[in-house]
Amino acid sequence: MKNLFVVAPALLLVACGSRVEKFEMPSQVADFAELYQGNCAGCHGREGRSGAARPLNSSAFLAVIGEQELTDVIAKGVLQTAMPAFSKNAGGDLTDQQIAILARGIKQQWSRPQDFSGIVLPSYRGELGDSRAGAEAFNRYCKECHGVAGAGGPKGPSVVDPFFLALTSNQSLRTTVIAGRESTPDWRSYVPDQAMTSKEISDVVAWLASFRPPAITMTQRGRLP
Repeated sequence: MKNLFVVAPALLLVACGSRVEKFEMPSQVADFAELYQGNCAGCHGREGRSGAARPLNSSAFLAVIGEQELTDVIAKGVLQTAMPAFSKNAGGDLTDQQIAILARGIKQQWSRPQDFSGIVLPSYRGELGDSRAGAEAFNRYCKECHGVAGAGGPKGPSVVDPFFLALTSNQSLRTTVIAGRESTPDWRSYVPDQAMTSKEISDVVAWLASFRPPAITMTQRGRLP
């Protein structure tokens, strides 16, 4: 019986010693899937779509945004939107290497550059265009879904609602016009065989932005900012 008590603890020690769990510091994670699920899936969806934020699993979006541009967005975030900065230098939790892995992985997972061979791509960013020309371009390309003057139609909601526009940046409008959303077409498909030009996109964004209400600060309301 005495020997049994001696052997039992020894067996426990051997068993415990054989289970060595690997611990990885958060800053050492270098797997794209793990980084994406931990930092992006909550907003953009587990497979890059069906989330509250813009789909990343969009070949049109990934065709017009370069890898460096995507890296900068992940690192620095987007001011006046819900997109935070993930870089440690900007108050986030990710290293430069991890951000590069995310940007490269998103491109590799979901871009299809072969689908855009020989197609003139609009620029991802652009200055606001001519709002009057934008009204004409909107009725040419968009009224079938969003109605005349953008007030809403049988296939799409109003896009001139001031509350919607107050929460939407010009860049977000431009990206949506270019890449669409999960259930809407991209800039090549609004009118059959007639893709929108970069100028027309800039003009439509200027026209939509003209319906955005002026910002009302807390100071203007007689309160402290």
